[in-house]
Amino acid sequence: MANAGAAATSYFFGTRLTTPTPSSGRFQAFFNLGTKKAPPSPPQKKKEPAKPAKSAKPAFSSGDRLVWFPGAQPPEWLDGSMIGDRGFDPFGLAKPAEYLQYDLDSLDQNLAKNEYGEIIGTRIETTDVQPTPFQPYNEVFGIQRFRECEVIHGRWAMLGALGALAVEALTGVAWQDAGKVELVEGASYLGLPLPFSLTTLIWIEVLVIGYIEFQRNAELDPEKRIYPGGKFFDPLGLANDPEEKARLQLAEIKHSRLAMVVFLIFAIQAATTGKGPISFIATFNK
Repeated sequence: MANAGAAATSYFFGTRLTTPTPSSGRFQAFFNLGTKKAPPSPPQKKKEPAKPAKSAKPAFSSGDRLVWFPGAQPPEWLDGSMIGDRGFDPFGLAKPAEYLQYDLDSLDQNLAKNEYGEIIGTRIETTDVQPTPFQPYNEVFGIQRFRECEVIHGRWAMLGALGALAVEALTGVAWQDAGKVELVEGASYLGLPLPFSLTTLIWIEVLVIGYIEFQRNAELDPEKRIYPGGKFFDPLGLANDPEEKARLQLAEIKHSRLAMVVFLIFAIQAATTGKGPISFIATFNK
């Protein structure tokens, strides 16, 4: 009631009272008798909400995440943080392996019965890279190792698919018959003879590829094992921008998967028809 009376009295005398602030303990009164009211201030524009900063690896939610098949539910161990992760793991190969830890068995020769050790917990293998030349990962079925194998096999598939088409278009020899020609006519490339024997070429390939693989396995950084970069593997500096690097990595993994599917089709086609991809298509034009 006191507040209502004060408010009515203030309105009658033309005063406007402000709420006392706890810091000052006072209030201010503005008398507007005989004065003009100040014009109302223009309405303030609403501030637009700040847009979230873009990151090189966007975190997808379960609602708008891209998956390999419409309506597919990705497994929990594929959280979308990896480049090109579409939640495809139907056999659960990338699921982190859990191992049961047992206590030591009772091995007392004076006892009539020795009890087995009971389960004392579980252990999950990590995907850390170990300095071993032929098996750098301590867990064979690990998602990091699978990604490395996928990228490397995809690069070989892109080169192989392009090479199969280019060689058959230039020489007329299907890719599955190229080895037969080498054994009969000697070492050649695109129909041009090479000054090396087939045995010499095999030794060169073994030594060069063996050295490259040994140096790659000596790298312990999982990121650099797949994308070494530097002046030798990125001389134009295309991956200097994080967003551009993520875009190029996504484009590479897409083309790699497509090339692996294409080369699988080439292999099935050669096994069933005995023809290369170009000669197989030419049969439909006759």
